[in-house]
Amino acid sequence: MIVCIAEKPSVAKDIAHVLGANTSRDGYMEGNGYQVTWTFGHLCTLKEPHDYTDLWKSWSLSRLPMIPQQFGIKLIDDKGIAKQFHTIETLMKHADKIINCGDAGQEGELIQRWVMQKAGAKCPVERLWISSLTEDAIKDGFNNLKPQEKYQSLYEAGLVRAIGDWLLGMNATRLYTLKYGQNKQILSIGRVQTPTLAMIVNRQQQIENFTPEQYWVLSTVYRDTTFTATSGKFSSQEEGQKILDEVKDGLFTVTDVSEKKGTEAPPRLFDLTSLQVECNKKFSFSADQTLQLIQSLYEKKFTTYPRVDTTFLSDDIYPKCPQIMGGLAGVPSYVPLLEPFKGKKLPKSKKVFDSSKVTDHHAIIPTGVTPHGLSQNEERVFDLVAKRFIAVFYPDCQFATTTVLGTVGKYEFKATGKQILNPGWRVVFGNVGQDDEEKKDEEKTLPSFTKGESGPHKPELAEKWTQPPKPYTEATLLRAMETAGKMVDDDELRDALKENGIGRPSTRAAIIETLFKRRYIVKDKKNLVATPTGVELINLIYEESLKSAELTGKWEKKLREIEQKKYSAKQFLDELKVMVSEIVATVLRDNTNRRVAITEEEKKETAKKAKGEKKPAKPRQSKKKAEEKQDTPLAADDSIIGKTCPVCGKGQIIKGKTAYGCSEWQSGCTFRLPFAGTKV
Repeated sequence: MIVCIAEKPSVAKDIAHVLGANTSRDGYMEGNGYQVTWTFGHLCTLKEPHDYTDLWKSWSLSRLPMIPQQFGIKLIDDKGIAKQFHTIETLMKHADKIINCGDAGQEGELIQRWVMQKAGAKCPVERLWISSLTEDAIKDGFNNLKPQEKYQSLYEAGLVRAIGDWLLGMNATRLYTLKYGQNKQILSIGRVQTPTLAMIVNRQQQIENFTPEQYWVLSTVYRDTTFTATSGKFSSQEEGQKILDEVKDGLFTVTDVSEKKGTEAPPRLFDLTSLQVECNKKFSFSADQTLQLIQSLYEKKFTTYPRVDTTFLSDDIYPKCPQIMGGLAGVPSYVPLLEPFKGKKLPKSKKVFDSSKVTDHHAIIPTGVTPHGLSQNEERVFDLVAKRFIAVFYPDCQFATTTVLGTVGKYEFKATGKQILNPGWRVVFGNVGQDDEEKKDEEKTLPSFTKGESGPHKPELAEKWTQPPKPYTEATLLRAMETAGKMVDDDELRDALKENGIGRPSTRAAIIETLFKRRYIVKDKKNLVATPTGVELINLIYEESLKSAELTGKWEKKLREIEQKKYSAKQFLDELKVMVSEIVATVLRDNTNRRVAITEEEKKETAKKAKGEKKPAKPRQSKKKAEEKQDTPLAADDSIIGKTCPVCGKGQIIKGKTAYGCSEWQSGCTFRLPFAGTKV
């Protein structure tokens, strides 16, 4: 018997259907020589400190650093997980072969490898590696199964990442909490979390410490067009006023009119980060919300694998593009946009198709399955992905930039304008979702000027003030994480800096959510604002290795090199162990009496715990309200197992004895959906 193990029940169901394993069993599907089972994401985790020795059970500075001789894994403490793991373990013990059908990425590889290790799997293992969940993609994947050994370095990179996060997080959190915390206050430190918080705090302090400087700009209006002095800004009003007095009575003479034609290529296809950025800008979606939505579209087979960091397609995708266009033609609003391609061969550009820029997965694109049954937010995200895909086959936008120079006496003025000659790909997007700045930059047509013409003008000296940097939004923070704090707009430069980015595309949303959960940051409209606790924590940390985005980016680069077989996993861990030991030693030598102040909210929480008061229970949501929170109504059958809980948004749906519940039930989640036909 061949055992296939997927990461979610819904994916397992799709695979089972393709393989002909149509008989439903408890925890798996069976048929045609296959048994298809599933996990609920992570079933296993690294052991906690107390699992290694009782000495690490209580928090003590004298026990740091905690560095196990050998790291181990354990099953997550959950009845639903224990039951499913027992099923998997039984199947694997009798399997002739296992096919790892986990999510085709680093995290997915780690999840399934840990389960197979814990289950004691001994038989040969092959890997299903696909970029979409359509029936054709699954069939093609099973016809081209890969040996597990091919992904050994991917697993090692994931394992080392998890161990590295454990080493730094466990040790630094205990170290800083015991040394600088007060009244059972936990100071959470993380390998990526802390540098991300530091970026927000540093930006906030730049804004708070910013001193505006006054300056003046001289301009003049000639024939209803504003010309600006080329001499630049003036630091004193007197200096500008002197020149204004000199030019106000003279004639404005046009000295040069030049026109330069240019082209603008279509925007690149989406990787996960750029999609999260766009959704935050256009719809104010959080990074996590966008990830959930694009993951849902992937599982519904409408878009390809989402956790990617490339904006290119491999060359083998090109022949499939007409079929994808055919699927999009099923959406009435896209039909006019697809009209130019009827009966024509789609253009192929190196800016879109470049196998050398693609590793495991290509950019996010539609699969060719016509979308249906989408929530409003899913429709919004799908529309962004679909229109980007359509746009890359359109011609470049052609424009002309006009520059007009003029003088009044010895002083020169300049005006520029931009005119769209042929919109090209811009017709795909129209002006939908553009803000005022984008519209302003897009087209500013100047009247016709002739060299040598002259006439009266109206000069003006405007008072201006320098502006502080803008606070981070989730969109700009994601970009900063991607480039280790360096803000760049150029796509090619951004690609070069990605190697040193902090976090992975798939984990950045979770990092930001963790900062919210720890109350280190809050949201003010779209802006991310560090709380007093967050600011104090960063100010307390002297060790640059803990809070420098640049240094963390270098660690991330080494992790990527482990995946590419260019760096030793052992060397990485050895270096990290040394760094953790040095941090512990440095902090322990600190003889100051520094402490992170406790906020009023934390004081209230501590007082309640001291009195034995329980947190007020969240009001139980009615079934109607729970359904309102869902993107789509849930069916009361096994197809919903493993989906994100519609109530808390954190756990996954699991199966109980009489109803479906949430894996976060122990944390207070109230989601419950009785089996079909069961009386409530």
